[in-house]
Amino acid sequence: MVFELENQQTVYERYRKEIYRIGWRVQYRAKKIKYRELPIFEDESIKGDFTSFSENKIMAEQLISSLPDIGNDVLSKIYLEGYTESEVALKLNISQQAVNKWKRKMLNLLSQKISS
Repeated sequence: MVFELENQQTVYERYRKEIYRIGWRVQYRAKKIKYRELPIFEDESIKGDFTSFSENKIMAEQLISSLPDIGNDVLSKIYLEGYTESEVALKLNISQQAVNKWKRKMLNLLSQKISS
């Protein structure tokens, strides 16, 4: 009887741990998808006028290329190539937090350039 209770307890614990791991993975994937930056120019965005689409893309690339090197790399990889912040961090050998700071700093700089 004692062995049977212990066996049930271990089976219960094993299933509980497995369900916990599955839940954690689902949450992790959802969080990763939620925080994934979307590229500015995707194939679906070419529904309208191709000329204005091309002009907008060229203008965005010119604005981004006018930034400092690391800021240029960060924004182009996130918004033009569609990488996540963590993927950019790995490619540039910097932390994800640094990528986030550069992204915010460069977006503010672009905003100032456009408004002036």
